[in-house]
Amino acid sequence: MRKNFIALFGAVASFSVNAHAEISTADTTATDTPEYSESQTVYPEQNWGLAGVFRTSTMPYRTSILGVNSDESDTVTSFIPMMFYEGENVFIRGTEAGAYLWKEDKWDTSVIGRLHYVDIPKQFQNAVGGDTTDFGLQTRYRLDKDVTANLDLLWDEDARFHAEVGVTKNIHSGNWFIQPQLTARVKSSSYNNYYYSINGIGDDIGAGVDLKAGVKGRYHVASNFYLVGGAYATLFEKELRDSPAIQAPGQLELYTGIAFFNNQDEPRKTSIKNRPYLRIAHGWATPSNIGDILGGKIEDDKYDNQMTSVFYGYPLTDELFGLPIDVYLTPGVVWHWSSKVQSSTQELVTAIKAYYNFDWPTKWRFGLAEGLSFARNITYIEQAEMDKKGYRPSHLLNYLDFSVDVNVGDLFNQRELDNVWLGYSIHHRSAIFETASQFGRIKGGSNYNTFYVQFSF
Repeated sequence: MRKNFIALFGAVASFSVNAHAEISTADTTATDTPEYSESQTVYPEQNWGLAGVFRTSTMPYRTSILGVNSDESDTVTSFIPMMFYEGENVFIRGTEAGAYLWKEDKWDTSVIGRLHYVDIPKQFQNAVGGDTTDFGLQTRYRLDKDVTANLDLLWDEDARFHAEVGVTKNIHSGNWFIQPQLTARVKSSSYNNYYYSINGIGDDIGAGVDLKAGVKGRYHVASNFYLVGGAYATLFEKELRDSPAIQAPGQLELYTGIAFFNNQDEPRKTSIKNRPYLRIAHGWATPSNIGDILGGKIEDDKYDNQMTSVFYGYPLTDELFGLPIDVYLTPGVVWHWSSKVQSSTQELVTAIKAYYNFDWPTKWRFGLAEGLSFARNITYIEQAEMDKKGYRPSHLLNYLDFSVDVNVGDLFNQRELDNVWLGYSIHHRSAIFETASQFGRIKGGSNYNTFYVQFSF
């Protein structure tokens, strides 16, 4: 389920160090910026993005079986943070991520993980566990520069199989980028019987094929700012439409949101100023929320739970909205230490982080990261928060990192230390105030106050 999804994002992160070759896209070119010595690796500006999208979907189920008034609960909405990155070896595309196994001019094959929506009434999503993840293989063939056909072979965590055969067209017109899509989904009987039955009703549907058509796209407003959206319609096969658990012939989905991408009016730079980094941090848990921490009201965790993290930063760009903002793809591994109330456990993170550079009077930076966090086991500080609010915890949550750091070389006027930064950060996991079905419809999470040293190289 979610383990497959975050593991795939971790694979993306591990490959990213090799992904600074040329990115092939139809709407970007390159230009020159600062020069470096021949011995120094040149990092070009990458093809990246960050978005926040609301997804609203009709629910196909006969929800009266669950005692829910269908007139009041015929749709469900979820907020979905999305990351985007197109590398030579890996990619992150909003709700899916992958690593290329084989890649040529017209063909490519990847291992992928994709978020799988389970559109049930939101009052049941925490108990059921919310959305799941499919994992498998994708092969794509480019019919021409704007048309791509794909074959996806996918399994969920219990090996329920389905396949998708589709075609996508890219349309560029001024500030618009639009992608019409048509997909046929071949579903095994175990897949249909599991995802389209309620309390044992409709668990004998059998295998089938449904059709999905729609369009997604983005509109360039200005600089790095875009509006994004999409609309899709799915038509179920006759056997599924006739199931006593299903009340609709298909399903409708609508996506609306905002995003930050490369500025399509500017060619991508062949070299950027920011360099890769390694950040080592240690921190202490606190039951205080983000607002209290930022306001200086920090409560100590009485059990002194602690964590140590290592993050790698791969440079994406050194400018955002014309400001000196360094942006990175930053995967990380976190070790939560054992204490009186918990055993040691691990956490995996993949995020996009931005640093705003300023002088006051030495070099400082404010940082903010957005991404995904998967905890192998729920920590005490987080479980206590969930118990207090009556939620079932989620291993997969949204990740935020707030930081401030100072340049050591500038602080002590030692140029050989210009690549070293000392800082403070808040390590935050949460589920976005019950708005996200993929995070189990919960509110709250955990916070750690951390101190770090960061090396650029």
